[in-house]
Formats: sequence, structure tokens, C-alpha cells
Amino acid sequence: LREGFKEERTACINRIRGLLAEFGIVLPQSPRVLRSHLHDILEDASNEIAGTARLVLHQALMHWQELDGHIHWCEQRINAHYKDDEQVQRAAGIKGLGALSASAVVATVGDFKQFKNGSQFAAWLGLTPRQNSSGGKSSLGSITKRGDSYLRSLLIQGAKAVVLTGKYNLDPISQWAIALRQRSGWQKTVVALANQNARILWALMTHQRSYEASHISTKPANAIA
Repeated sequence: LREGFKEERTACINRIRGLLAEFGIVLPQSPRVLRSHLHDILEDASNEIAGTARLVLHQALMHWQELDGHIHWCEQRINAHYKDDEQVQRAAGIKGLGALSASAVVATVGDFKQFKNGSQFAAWLGLTPRQNSSGGKSSLGSITKRGDSYLRSLLIQGAKAVVLTGKYNLDPISQWAIALRQRSGWQKTVVALANQNARILWALMTHQRSYEASHISTKPANAIA
């Protein structure tokens, strides 16, 4: 519902921009700047905006404000879910996941034990690379993008934020992201971190543990090399 309201708001803003452009008024590509100038534009009797167009713009502005209210209501419900649900709080502790992403993934997945391991969960989200085999050789391509596109986009957006701010943090995840970005570039690092967060999320949910930023995973002593 929240995403639907956001799309409607974007369309409403674009309609306002289009109508203003008809009268030669072009503003920077920022909703905040547009809103701050729109009231003055509507009140300015000296510009060339026709009377009916002013009414249309005023109606569009009220619709924009109404959509903002709907989005705010959705965010209040999401925050309430976060405060009342232990699983959502556990998921939100992961770097790159906030209340919105955590609430969405917990509500969608339900029982994380339906997945055999974290890699299977990441594959279900479409965060694993395609494998192409030819002549006995395997090569990895772009991610499959299977599964729930909304959850995948939330994990990708969260990973982008972590990679952008990684240089300001000393935890192992941030330092790992910085090193990987230097070797493999921005895009691959973001996808790799989103994949890792999905596997961490599965581990926390199935083992009922809280996220520890300084935790470094190790193989069990009896693991086969």
C-alpha cells in the first residue's frame, strides 16, 4: 500500500511539473523545492497561469498532501509492527535493514526454517548469480532476479546505504564492503552485501539470535575443507 501511494505521489508531482512547464515555469528536480515554490506561484497574480490552471494546480497540491498523509499513516503502522514484533526487531538490527525492510521480510517470509540454509534463502530472493556452463567451464552472470522483487529491492537499497557509509564505520561488514568495492566495483559490492545480509537474516531468524556487528563467522571444527 505504501509503495502504491509513493507511485501515485510521483505521478502527481510529475503532472504538476508538466502543467507548470506549459506556462514556462521550470523548477529543479526536487519535490521539496517544488512544494516550497508552488504556494508562491499560485498566489502570484502577475504570472501567466490561467485561472482554471490555478484551480487545477491547487487541486493537485491538495492531492499531493493527501498522499503524504496516507504514506505517513502506513509508516506509523510499520513502526508499530516493529515495536511489537521481536522478529522484526531482530531483523532490523542488521546493517542495511531498517524497520521498513525488516517488517516487510518478516511479514512475507513467515517461517524462515522453510529454507534449508541462508544460500537457499538468498537464491529465493533472486540475489544469486546465474550460472552458465559451456565446455565444462562455469561462469557467473548477473543475479537471477527471481522471487519477490520488492524484498530484493529493499535489501539492495539497504546495501547501497551501507557501502556508501562504509568508510565511516570500523565494523567487519563495513570494512569487508570497502575492500570488495576496491577490488570489484560498486555494483558487485552492493549485490554481494545484499546477498550476505539475506544469509545473515536467515541465520538470525532460524537460530533466534540477535545481530552482532563485530561477529566474525567461522567454520565448525568438523567442517569438511
